[in-house]
Amino acid sequence: MSFRSIIPIKEVSIRELFSFKMSFSNVTMAVITIGLLALFTAGAITYLIEGHHAYNVTREHPWGLIIGMYVFFVVSSTGLCIMSSIGHVFGVKEFEIIGKRAILGAILTICTGFLVIALEIGHPVRMVIYNILTPGFTSAIWWMGTLYGLYLGFIIFEFIFLIRDDHKWSKRFGLGGLLVGIAAHSNLGAVFGFLIARPIANGVFFPIYFILSAMITGSYLLFLMYGFRYKMNFPKEVEVMLVKLAKILGLLLVILIFFEIWRMLTSIYGGVPGRAEIAKHILMSPNFLVGEVLLGMLIPFIIILVSKGKNIKGLVWASILGMVGIFFMRYDLVHDTQLMPLQLLKIREYQLPPSLVEYFPSFAEIAISIGGIGVCFLVYYFAEKFFNLDYEK
Repeated sequence: MSFRSIIPIKEVSIRELFSFKMSFSNVTMAVITIGLLALFTAGAITYLIEGHHAYNVTREHPWGLIIGMYVFFVVSSTGLCIMSSIGHVFGVKEFEIIGKRAILGAILTICTGFLVIALEIGHPVRMVIYNILTPGFTSAIWWMGTLYGLYLGFIIFEFIFLIRDDHKWSKRFGLGGLLVGIAAHSNLGAVFGFLIARPIANGVFFPIYFILSAMITGSYLLFLMYGFRYKMNFPKEVEVMLVKLAKILGLLLVILIFFEIWRMLTSIYGGVPGRAEIAKHILMSPNFLVGEVLLGMLIPFIIILVSKGKNIKGLVWASILGMVGIFFMRYDLVHDTQLMPLQLLKIREYQLPPSLVEYFPSFAEIAISIGGIGVCFLVYYFAEKFFNLDYEK
């Protein structure tokens, strides 16, 4: 039995593998990808030489940009998985065309997330070994790693059966991947929600917020993937799907805005120590106001509202801004959670009142985090060469 009989792939020569149409968009993407890969390589080498000294994390601020970028990638993966299930799992005909491309994107983004966080964990191989040998059933992080491992297995088999046009088994694995993915992703939110010592994060908000923001992230990525695939010249069936996706995205954005308003109101109300001060700081932060609110929510929502979801080209461009906003959501999630220093001594009798913890990522952190996007671009490019990702009736 040959490999091609199990997973249908195209026969591609080395020359064909590295050749592409010399259009402006293709050349631009090639240059961006090469630059990001060089950045990732430089950051990884710096880390391998210097170890964790290459990062600006401290005992007071132990989670840095790389953790935020890991969350960014796995949120993207779960979002693509959820949105793809609308078609081939739940049978909504207009969304059946996104199955292969969305699930491939889900596989690539979660693998990139694993790659990025592997350069943050001191001994990733040892982590996998002891994850099996000494399971920590009361640890949210143990459940996160275990569930995401199962999730990756499900979506890989889902993609294989989609490529084989075996819709019976792709639906079964798709449903399994959806359920395990939602469990894994809500559990990732619980990693923050269980932080009793961090009042700004502790509670039920994040497990639910992570699923909602994942669906929004998946929608943005689908606009970008299909905008680039068809160079803004969409076939009729793709245009119909994207208009419906725009309406779903508009509803999700309204719910997210509603969630954010009440999160801030409940955080500030009552002046709870460790929560109210951080909430007020977040509300005055450009990262939140410009990054999360303006780019991540308002601009895409206004375009959907004004055009009734029909301005597909505008939404493709707005999705770039949306993904920038999603990045700030992930970075702020990690950084803002650690702003309030943990204080064990009496703050006035023994020392001055503590100030907010300061942190700015090092070159290695920025290079590995942003460069990871280039890794994702490169593998996606190769996958398009080897697999037929377009829908066949």
